[in-house]
This record gives sequence, structure tokens and C-alpha cells, in this order.
Amino acid sequence: MRLTLRARGAANADTAWRRYLHPALWPTWAPQIRSVETGETLRAGMRGRLRPAVGPAVAFVITSVDPAARSWSWRVQAGPVRMRLWHEVRPYGASGAATRLRVEGALPVVLAYAPLALIALRRLVRP
Repeated sequence: MRLTLRARGAANADTAWRRYLHPALWPTWAPQIRSVETGETLRAGMRGRLRPAVGPAVAFVITSVDPAARSWSWRVQAGPVRMRLWHEVRPYGASGAATRLRVEGALPVVLAYAPLALIALRRLVRP
């Protein structure tokens, strides 16, 4: 199943992009993430683990990063559960940001993840 989620907010696009670019910041805006074990800045091929607020650790690999387009993608896996995610940030209005997330995975996993992801996206674009 594929699902696309969107959020808009008053944080400028550069601020929202920096929040994505530095995995150590992910827990500050994504309540489903307790911690991230990886490098300092996103880059294609980077691998790591994130510890969710609930459940087992999730392994990931960053598959692409395009700073000029403020977009990136990754694959995540926890045991047999796998998802692919594509993220992007765009300017919105005079000084805000719009973010889009496309999630691909098994129907029950995507549907369970979607509400948490939407909360995180809304926090990502908050000032």
C-alpha cells in the first residue's frame, strides 16, 4: 500500500529541512522516535538504528538525499516488517514550509504508522 501525508506550518523550509538533515534532532519533533543511532548528517548509503517509543529497534538505510530539492528517502525494517519512505520539504506561503511524506509497505503497517507520522510532520513544520 502507498499513502501520502502532508503538513504545512510556519517554520521556514530551511528550518524544517535541517530537522530532517540531522538525525539526532528527529526525537525533538517525532514523538514516535526515542533515539537514533547513526551519523551526524543524512547521506545516501548511511545506515543506522532508531529506537521507537514503543517496540523493537528499527534498522534503516538512507537511499537518497537531495539537499537542493530538500528531499530524501529511506528503507526501514523491524524483523519481517519493511517500509519505504520518501520525504520532501518545500517553501509555503511567505515564510512557511510544506512537507510531504509518501509511505509504502504492508497495509496494516502503513495504516498504523500514518497517525504517528502525521503528528510528526505537523511538529516538523512548527516554528
